Amino acid sequence: MTLACATKTEERAARKTGARTVLVGVGARHLPDEPVVSFGLAGALHDGLACGDVLDATRVVDVQGTVLWEGAPLGVSGARTATILAVDAVVDDPGERRRLHERTGADAADMESGVLARSGRLAGCLRAVSDTPERTLGPLATMLDAEGRLRPAGIARALTRPRRTGRALADVRLALKSLQHVGTRPGSGVPA
Repeated sequence: MTLACATKTEERAARKTGARTVLVGVGARHLPDEPVVSFGLAGALHDGLACGDVLDATRVVDVQGTVLWEGAPLGVSGARTATILAVDAVVDDPGERRRLHERTGADAADMESGVLARSGRLAGCLRAVSDTPERTLGPLATMLDAEGRLRPAGIARALTRPRRTGRALADVRLALKSLQHVGTRPGSGVPA
């Protein structure tokens, strides 16, 4: 199985699991020709998740709660089963996150799993929580362009809030570290 990643940073973490990877871009703009596991970061929609938690999805839903994909978990050791919400943009407002959770029942949101599900190529979804309603991305929410490259204006905004940016970066690093270690655990279940 191939791990589909939005950014080069996520792809580096995926490679450390020993699995094959494909870079699909933010919002899965470049669809692969094969079945893939959506692999990367996600934002928690409720307070029951913490930064670094690994989610092994059994369902992907849209903002109306319609099921786009449903399947068995990959069986990754230490991961929590979850429902992923397909969104078109980063949801960084804590109140909006909680409203989306209440409306859809989803645990976390990402911008790639829904596109992959709609394409018929999604075979599983493995995500790590990088931000929560209490620990949002803040200035990081607008730092990347559609190809996952840093935006100069986003960098400038982040520099105006160094403490918040530093905390958010630490949370992202924790989530990436959690992802790269799932494949190195015995019996991890990460598809090779």
